[in-house]
Amino acid sequence: MRALRHLKFLAAALVALVAVGTAGFHYIEGWSWFDGFYMVVITLTTIGYSEVHPLSHAGKVFNIGFIIAGVALATVAIGSLTQYLLEFELTKVLGRRKMGREIARLQNHYIICGAGRVGRRAARELARKPVPFVVLEQDEARLQNLEPEWLVIQGDATQERLLHEAHIERAIGLVAATTTDATNIYIVLTARSLNPKLRIIARASEEAAEKHLLKAGADSVVSPYSFAGHRIAQSFLRPNVLDFLDIATTREGRVEMVIEEIHIGQDSFFADKTVGNSLIHRDYGIIVLAIKHEQGKTIFNPTADVVIQAGDHLIVMGGPESMARLEAAAASTIQRS
Repeated sequence: MRALRHLKFLAAALVALVAVGTAGFHYIEGWSWFDGFYMVVITLTTIGYSEVHPLSHAGKVFNIGFIIAGVALATVAIGSLTQYLLEFELTKVLGRRKMGREIARLQNHYIICGAGRVGRRAARELARKPVPFVVLEQDEARLQNLEPEWLVIQGDATQERLLHEAHIERAIGLVAATTTDATNIYIVLTARSLNPKLRIIARASEEAAEKHLLKAGADSVVSPYSFAGHRIAQSFLRPNVLDFLDIATTREGRVEMVIEEIHIGQDSFFADKTVGNSLIHRDYGIIVLAIKHEQGKTIFNPTADVVIQAGDHLIVMGGPESMARLEAAAASTIQRS
């Protein structure tokens, strides 16, 4: 902000004025450096104490100029500080209004309840895709750690009002990632009652909480501690497999191969074609690892004669650029190579 730059300039000017005043009283009146600095302080702050020592005529002339400069600088500083505060508050208000408008336009988005380590990580992955999402968090300190461009709502995610504010009725997924299992259970119960079709993923700190979260309506439950233990064991037992999966499922750094999920729409070019006739491997260099049908059945390593149906999800592996072209083709009625 321009006002903030002015404040920095005025702070530098104040330091310079104090230095000039201290030096002036030292050299003109022959006072000690401390006495000169003390005279500057009581003059600038308008305390009203008498002079440290009687002033000579030259000292009085210098002091008049010093007082005029100090009053002018203080006047400008007060004006700039007022402008800065007004700009700061105006920016906050306009920022909240803009974020409110963006949240109001959300459609087919995800809601992340909790901005702890798990919630922030989930938000980063969604932002990297990117897909629309909004973060609900009550703790002001945690909100400060979020990226400024993310949509956030401060408040208690267990409250129906806040979930309605996040437009849960139009959302397609919700993450219950607060630090307590009881809170996550309540969030799942509330969210499921507000949107029965919502896909809900919940975090569980204790193993015993998993069954309660599933009964409350969660579609799946993730335990960070259980996952970490499993990952550590697999790092010993299958290090090469784990390295391959890390390369294929992350987007950090230079990625040569990714595993992705491709949805086949009703009007997709690939609908009602076999894996062989789709020419996915020939035209895109993509390997079809599995097909999950809309009814829930999953076919692993499908053969060339397996039919791809509308509503299916293809689990595929290939290069990022080829994957992007395949996603575009799957959403189109015309084949693109």
